[in-house]
Amino acid sequence: MTRITATSATEREASDTTPHSADGALSHGLKQRHLSMIALGGVIGAGLFVGSGTGIAAAGPGIVLAYAVSGLLVMLVMRMLGEMAAANPASGTFSVHAERAIGPWAGFTAGWMFWIELCVGIAVEAIGAASIMVKWFPSTPSWMWVLLFMAVFCGTNLAAVGNFGEFEFWFAALKVAAIGTFLVIGVLAILGLLPGTSAPGTHNLTGRGGFLPNGTDGLVAGLLASVFAYGGLETVTIAAAESEQPVKGVAKAVRTAMWRIALFYVGSMLVVVTLLPWTDKSVVTDGPYVAVLNYLDIPAAGRIMDVIVLAALLSAMNANIYGASRMSHSLVQRGEGPRFLAKVSNGVPRLTVLASSAFGFLAVLFSYWWPTTVFKWLLYMTGAAVLVVWGFIAATQLLLRRKLEREEPEKLVVRMWAFPVLTWVALAGIVATLGLMLREQDTAEQLYATAGLTVALALTGYLRQRSAAARRN
Repeated sequence: MTRITATSATEREASDTTPHSADGALSHGLKQRHLSMIALGGVIGAGLFVGSGTGIAAAGPGIVLAYAVSGLLVMLVMRMLGEMAAANPASGTFSVHAERAIGPWAGFTAGWMFWIELCVGIAVEAIGAASIMVKWFPSTPSWMWVLLFMAVFCGTNLAAVGNFGEFEFWFAALKVAAIGTFLVIGVLAILGLLPGTSAPGTHNLTGRGGFLPNGTDGLVAGLLASVFAYGGLETVTIAAAESEQPVKGVAKAVRTAMWRIALFYVGSMLVVVTLLPWTDKSVVTDGPYVAVLNYLDIPAAGRIMDVIVLAALLSAMNANIYGASRMSHSLVQRGEGPRFLAKVSNGVPRLTVLASSAFGFLAVLFSYWWPTTVFKWLLYMTGAAVLVVWGFIAATQLLLRRKLEREEPEKLVVRMWAFPVLTWVALAGIVATLGLMLREQDTAEQLYATAGLTVALALTGYLRQRSAAARRN
């Protein structure tokens, strides 16, 4: 395995971590309140509000266990990423660290894989948000809303990083308030303290086939659904590099990850399956949150959740445009992409913002032109991308930790728990999850497509690395 020296890695990172300058470096315009709310709201996506219904239908009450297990894996990954990001804050985050630890090909592969994943996510979220607007305004065309949302969030990301921070602050505040209100109402209903309700006890948890009505197969399906619901948490370490206090911000975000995941994901799933039978069709058709609110006769539950889901989708669009633009900027700054995209204007990498938005909008067009071919394969190619990225994070942390302990121990302000044991546990969990994807045809096809993309990127990165080495010699 070819590995770059510590000196050259530091030099290549310089443009990614330097303080703000008038026209050449990213600004530090994110305030601590922005970063705190981005970290808090980052774990609450549209997948939690809607997509979790399919997991409940597959695993039954066991979805609580599925989210707890996958949540533990995510916490380990975030702890590893937090250790590296706090030691060396960079907008290229794990891509920069992978290059430093393994080699340029690894940084190239992880970075561009993440960029493609985010850009496809922009398209999916734009389509989802447009579908809600069409439901509210039936006479309007879907493409009009997609174009509007793309223009708005591309524009806000072009203007200043503070705009991204403000949008995410209020989006996250709305999502946190919604999930917090849902949990309070749910707990009151479970205790029989809500007017017109009686305590359900454990009947819905143990009846209708028991806690695992579909056995281990159902648990595996729920586990896979829950793993991908956590995607996007990495963005907070990208944002930390543009905050006023990068080290403090990322350290705080990572340290509070455990209670956020436990409360928002595991807690809300427990509320849903305690109050409703897992066989209730509305859990899938309406989404688990709407189903619970309707069961409790909360007025206008469907419309309220539509607003929350719309906010979650727009928040994810905004965050993905931001994350994709910063990751691609970091890559081109390090010579891993077209150099003309590297220009920064007033602290904003506007060309990579435009490129990332354009790719996302092109993916939207693919969904209209070739929904069962090109767009389907874009989705499949990124189906297991989050696991590939997590694998790079774990392997990188395993290599960098020893180097930090030896050369810069003062930078270890966040430490991976029980290193290296839990790092290996996380790697084993990632490999096991990839193996579980082979059990079903649909997820197996996604895995094969993602593997093909990974190999193509790795080969391209390796050939670029060899070519650069030859030119230097």
